[in-house]
Amino acid sequence: MIFIFGLFLLTLLVITAIAIVRTEDLFVAVMLTSIFSLLMAANFFILDAADVALTEAAVGAGVTTVIFLCALALTDDKEKPRQGSRWVTFSTVGVLALLIIYATFDKPRLGDPDAPVHQHIAPWYIEKTTEYMDIPNVVTAILSSFRGYDTLGEVFVVFAACIGVLFILGVSPPRKTKQTTEKTTGLRHHLIPQVVGRLLIPFIVLFGLYVQFHGEYGPGGGFQAGAIIATGVILYALLEGESEALRAIPRGVLLGMVIGGALLYGSVGVACMFMGGAFLDYSVLASDPVFGQQLGILIIEAGVGMAVCGALLAIFHAFASREILS
Repeated sequence: MIFIFGLFLLTLLVITAIAIVRTEDLFVAVMLTSIFSLLMAANFFILDAADVALTEAAVGAGVTTVIFLCALALTDDKEKPRQGSRWVTFSTVGVLALLIIYATFDKPRLGDPDAPVHQHIAPWYIEKTTEYMDIPNVVTAILSSFRGYDTLGEVFVVFAACIGVLFILGVSPPRKTKQTTEKTTGLRHHLIPQVVGRLLIPFIVLFGLYVQFHGEYGPGGGFQAGAIIATGVILYALLEGESEALRAIPRGVLLGMVIGGALLYGSVGVACMFMGGAFLDYSVLASDPVFGQQLGILIIEAGVGMAVCGALLAIFHAFASREILS
């Protein structure tokens, strides 16, 4: 049954991808990209990658779609006519596709218990997670502790991406004109979105907080929680207008969340060094090494959530402000 459903999802993914490439309407392309992300999230879920599925649904189908829609306000509705022949593009894509397919022949079968990764590193992670941290979610243990350096790098990538977008688009506040007021009223005059949205926003934020603080025991963590909470705030901005959202959480606070989240993560590592351990060795944070690991994971996940939420909202407001000023 899972095989049939997976084959069905693969068929839909191929159809959606072809439709994205062929359409010249940018709005349609954005909507199809959102559908593609939802299908990928479902595919990750049936592969038992619940954490990745949650991230793909929140970021790919949620926040990214809204940011794309804001970016469309700065462009034309249709794709510009292509110059020259398409055969070079099609040939390049075809050759790369064949090479990728050929490379998969040497890969172990999906879920093969005799695959190298299942014979060496995966059993070690499963065994040591219980011994070192005593938390059920092995994914959180790997990302936050065993491979904490990787996650720290990802946080600074998010920080750099946010700063780069703000430098390119500018962060100056919108002018308070009559036109600006009219364009920032959101969906205030649409009754059904207002009622449904106002009911959903508290539950979205509450679910984000649940994902944040329950990431040690189930799918979730700081990245997913930051994206979900940002989705709730963006929905508020769409309903009430960007100016109201900025009044609730000003740009300065958003930038402080991005910088503070990255610094909080790094500060935990520095604190570990001052307490006699290695960088990001959380076991020295408490007299009980297991509790120290749990405490360190909780703190750095909070930093990840702050950075991701602040970055996504700052990027959204940067695009939305350009729409207002245009």
